Amino acid sequence: MLNYTPSPAKGVPLYQGLYRCIREDILSGKLKADAKLPSKRSLAQHMKVSVITVENAYAQLLAEGYIRAEERRGYFVCEVAERADAAAPMKAEPAAEASAAAPCFLDLCSNRPDESRFPFSVWSKILRSELSGPKRRLLAATPAKGAPELRRAIADYLFACRGMSVQSGQIVVGAGAEYLYNLIVQLLGRERIYAVEDPGHVKAAKIYEKNAIPLRYVQVDEKGMQVDALHESGADTAHISPSHHFPTGVVMPIGRRQEMLAWAEAGKERYIIEDDYDSEFRFAPRPLPTLQSIDVSGRVIYTNTFSKSLAPSIRIGYMVLPPQLQERFERELSFYACTVPSFEQFTLARFIAEGHFERHIGRMKKHYRAERDAVTEAILKSPLADRAEILEKDAGLHFLLRVKTDKSDETLRREALAAGVRLAFLSEYSHVPVAAEMHQIVVDYSGVERERLQEAFSRLGEIL
Repeated sequence: MLNYTPSPAKGVPLYQGLYRCIREDILSGKLKADAKLPSKRSLAQHMKVSVITVENAYAQLLAEGYIRAEERRGYFVCEVAERADAAAPMKAEPAAEASAAAPCFLDLCSNRPDESRFPFSVWSKILRSELSGPKRRLLAATPAKGAPELRRAIADYLFACRGMSVQSGQIVVGAGAEYLYNLIVQLLGRERIYAVEDPGHVKAAKIYEKNAIPLRYVQVDEKGMQVDALHESGADTAHISPSHHFPTGVVMPIGRRQEMLAWAEAGKERYIIEDDYDSEFRFAPRPLPTLQSIDVSGRVIYTNTFSKSLAPSIRIGYMVLPPQLQERFERELSFYACTVPSFEQFTLARFIAEGHFERHIGRMKKHYRAERDAVTEAILKSPLADRAEILEKDAGLHFLLRVKTDKSDETLRREALAAGVRLAFLSEYSHVPVAAEMHQIVVDYSGVERERLQEAFSRLGEIL
């Protein structure tokens, strides 16, 4: 029987302490591959904790790929490369094309934040306070990497909520992910070959193409980018979204993450661009650790924005550079002016530092969970129920809906649009054509009008 005395920090749930104890035993090799774990009830009785505590710990390990569940047999340890213990983290320093003219009854392929849920009162209060402060501070040019106050606030947030120990000097603030990708191209040089996920984020690939970067489209399976195919591609830079892949929704397990890091370490000047675009919105049981947080060789460039977590109109993104690239940025690209106005940076810095951002994320997770549940319930109550399967719905703001039909995706999209329902399909994000029988709709449920769901899915049922 496993013997643990998890002692999480104050305010941290007990299941997280248990999860970390078991994870460390797997990584250190104390728990070998295929070893059977105790049942949830027996481990709970042995440790004198609730079954829910063990259940949540197992769920987190299962989500990250450390263990697997076998029906009627229990939980078993997955094959994971053993590692020498790295130093404990230190505290960081203080879609689819559509006709705009067509009448739309329900849009299931656009991210539309609910205006009523943006914290306008808090945001405007902080903004007014900043505007009434010292004018010289507001009007002065900010450093190329962004205001120190915002970079410190982001570093503290990443440590507290994403398990990342980074210095504020590693952080570069810019006006959205697109701007940051262009900076990365200049930082790494245009003589490189980039690998992007297929299917994957179309905009990132277009940005690299416009920079005359040779691209390799590497297939994604149920664990994320295929590492064997990545090796064969000849790429030396890989752009991936391991915490929640777009558009398939798959989460990269720890074994595949280790393989990705091993790929990067095997070549000179190989780097991974980690796109963590909507990682805050994971519903069970908690956000996954980032690839950057387990990178001990400085091969991961972490990127994120506040477009999903706050609003698309807040054009503030950031990246975390490995120390060697931080030095290169300061040496070669520090002549750039920061592209985000100073007063917006100061406002966001206080919004994060005073805890408003974390509370906002908590409220939005509850809201989006309710949105997702409303959509899935409407599907199950509609004529689609026996012709559709819901996939990858535990994270992010979209899921896949696989439908059974002989019609092509383009025919379905066109007929649905004629019926007033806008749809996007997985095939629209694929460089290589997907199998004809894999009709998968990418359902973006943020901002849906709930009162229209039942009618919209009834219309889709009639089309099928």
